[in-house]
Amino acid sequence: MHPPLTLHRHPMCAEIIEEFQKCHLDHPVKKFFGECTDLKIKLDHCFRQEKALKRKANFEASKKFKEQLQAYKREIAEKNQE
Repeated sequence: MHPPLTLHRHPMCAEIIEEFQKCHLDHPVKKFFGECTDLKIKLDHCFRQEKALKRKANFEASKKFKEQLQAYKREIAEKNQE
């Protein structure tokens, strides 16, 4: 299975998605017998790469947020001690 093949949600994989959808349209029966399997493998690989990039970006954003939160907590603690 794969996520919904919407181009706006997967800009990195747009070309492969279009090829995969075209393959399914061009081969309505053969798709069940492996005609589009190579494209499916490429699509899965592309989705994995895309997810890895998103995961890395989210981790970096999370790190920044955590640092800001800790700085805010220190600031509040200092104000309470005064």
